[in-house]
Amino acid sequence: MAIKSTLPGSVRFVVAMLSAACALPSLAGAASAPPDHVSLRESTIAWSTLKYSTDAEGGLVSLDAATLVDRPFKTYVIENRYLKVTLLPEFGGRILSLIYKPTGHEELFRDEVGVPYGIKQGTFYYDWMMVYGGIFPTFPNAEHGKTWLKSWDFRIVQESEAEVTVSMSFRDDVAFAAAPRQFRRGSTGIEATYYVTLKAGRAALDGRVVLKNPQDEAIDYEYWTCTTLAPGSDPEHPKATGGAEIIAPIAAYSTPRWYAKLAEGDASTGADWHRFDKLRYFKNWPTLGIAYAAPDMQGGNFWGVINHDNEEGIIRIADNALTRGLKMWTWGFPSLADEADASKQPSPAQPYVELWAGVSDQFFHSASLPAHGEVAIPEAYGPTVGMSDVTDANEHILVNLAADASNANLQFVSLEPETPLHVRLKRGEAVLFDEAVSADPRRGNRISVPIDAGGSGEWVQATISAADGSELISAETRMK
Repeated sequence: MAIKSTLPGSVRFVVAMLSAACALPSLAGAASAPPDHVSLRESTIAWSTLKYSTDAEGGLVSLDAATLVDRPFKTYVIENRYLKVTLLPEFGGRILSLIYKPTGHEELFRDEVGVPYGIKQGTFYYDWMMVYGGIFPTFPNAEHGKTWLKSWDFRIVQESEAEVTVSMSFRDDVAFAAAPRQFRRGSTGIEATYYVTLKAGRAALDGRVVLKNPQDEAIDYEYWTCTTLAPGSDPEHPKATGGAEIIAPIAAYSTPRWYAKLAEGDASTGADWHRFDKLRYFKNWPTLGIAYAAPDMQGGNFWGVINHDNEEGIIRIADNALTRGLKMWTWGFPSLADEADASKQPSPAQPYVELWAGVSDQFFHSASLPAHGEVAIPEAYGPTVGMSDVTDANEHILVNLAADASNANLQFVSLEPETPLHVRLKRGEAVLFDEAVSADPRRGNRISVPIDAGGSGEWVQATISAADGSELISAETRMK
């Protein structure tokens, strides 16, 4: 490591739609661009942290708060026409960076200065923690688990111009003798593999977490995927802004009693739950804290963050019944001011929105992995542009559909931008819009259609199909 010396209507309808004709020429579609391909290459990155050392188990031995060092890491970069993804296996098996190339913006937070914190406070497994960022698996304990600072084994599973799939793997043989008492003793032997896939022509990153229990008996455990989100960011200095909103199909949240200040002013829904209205917005988080989806995330198949300052976002698409827990954390909106104040740096307080997908509903609530059992968690991460919300999602398309007495409004982003599309909007049996549409990966697509006041039915339906007529996604909404 290198030591640094200092800290630092036609009349019938109106269509507002940005099509491929408005996109960058290189992204205009298969007819005007060469076929997409995927590449994989090795790279390196240097991360500045306070100077510290650990023992062989991971416990913090020393910390020099007056000195910064550069810690070099080997990384792997997977890239296609739409995404540039950086993987860091040797520090937590994480997806460190996800850049959406049509806008050139980063979707994930990355801490510029690593600062150990929570030292000897009994909060974390190694009795200390340090934020780097990205997306990474945590297990078999709560609060970042055992593996956030460990090296994961990297392997290329498939490499071609059409698809690159790699894996990062870790076996829990860790038994930190000095772990605080709320954490499980000993090792579980659970084998975790995080598969990451990027395909040609696809504007989403696909992942799959596989957990295996090699033991002859069931094991109590926790598994959470931690995501640190800052969509629409400068790639060199990624951070969430005051316009960041948590997009999730939940109506209520709960918070631990030691974070009661977080819920001040929020209406209670009973059972210690509060309405999830105000806290959707990063700017309304008065302080750091934890909020859990209440009672859990058994419905829906997506959540994420949209930055309303530039209407760019990142959405995780997965079965919320499989990862029923949604844990939400920020350092509080004042962390934006703290981050801008050089006199308070370095500091663990940072401007990002941290969302966790868990197989249990809250930290320190265990799930059980059967003897010789296996759990697989498929997921995908799709950037959004030009969308103010998400109402429906799948592996093909992200949709925001809304309607009132005057207009039906459809926003969507195709995660397969080179696929020709056909969009149909209906109110009851009345067809409002029925046209071929080219996906716009740079600005997204928006269609606004007047609704005939004399029509019947209170529901508007949207169907997006491929050119061959196969349905890619459908959605409906009640007119307001």
